[in-house]
Amino acid sequence: MSESLPVTRAVGHGTAKLMPDVDRERAWLLTVDGAPQSYVDLDEPAHLEFEYVRRLGHVLDVVAEPGVPLDALHLGGGGLTLPRYLAATRPGSRQQVVEVDRELLDLVVEELPLPAGSGVVPHAADALAWLGTAPDDSADVLVADVFGGSRVPAHLTTVTYVREAARVLRPGGVYLANLPDAAPFVFLRSQLATLATRFAELVLIAEPGVLRGRRFGNAVLVASHHPLDIAALCRATAADAFPARVEHGAPLREFIRGARPVRDEDAVPSPEPPAGAFGIG
Repeated sequence: MSESLPVTRAVGHGTAKLMPDVDRERAWLLTVDGAPQSYVDLDEPAHLEFEYVRRLGHVLDVVAEPGVPLDALHLGGGGLTLPRYLAATRPGSRQQVVEVDRELLDLVVEELPLPAGSGVVPHAADALAWLGTAPDDSADVLVADVFGGSRVPAHLTTVTYVREAARVLRPGGVYLANLPDAAPFVFLRSQLATLATRFAELVLIAEPGVLRGRRFGNAVLVASHHPLDIAALCRATAADAFPARVEHGAPLREFIRGARPVRDEDAVPSPEPPAGAFGIG
């Protein structure tokens, strides 16, 4: 058996590295400029390593009956971890993936190839530009996990962006986003207020230490026009190896109170992570 060797390549937004996991035979960690981007197990695509990705996976598990295929749009490609997950857990799903860094996308597709018949179609494009060309009512789920370096780009934080996302989603569709922040959660609260301009139901999932203001971290935001299965989501997140809290209803409305939706002219990227927040080694 040949030993898997690290792969390093210059990509559009830095230097990407694919590093094999010594504990899992065909598993890889993708980093860009030292920051972890994705973890992929080619033999076990339903394995989700990162905490926030596991939470996104929990949401994807409860948005429809188990095994039912979904039409999914992913903004942000990385290692194509969640598209692989959906292809494995909901066979027959049709998935579009939009990644702005063409060189990174080429690296991932070449070195971590998608299985035949995966139903995953990658596109090298800006997320908002591609979203603007997508048909109305064409997606069951829209997953936003877009970073320019270590920050969410400003143009993906506005009411204009949310309007486009809502247009592309079907009436029963669900929007999911991975967003970083820390207390006092100015960015996170503004993003929830922005989503509330188009969606009636909002959910926030995060590690308790982050919500208590103890550290900078990722939060998963979920938005839809109809109530989600909160009980199932709470069970899944509580039973996870990395437990999280699910906030919704009155407590979440209180959390958002006073925050304003983000207009195009006021948009800023997500906060810069503190040194070492997401680094490795």
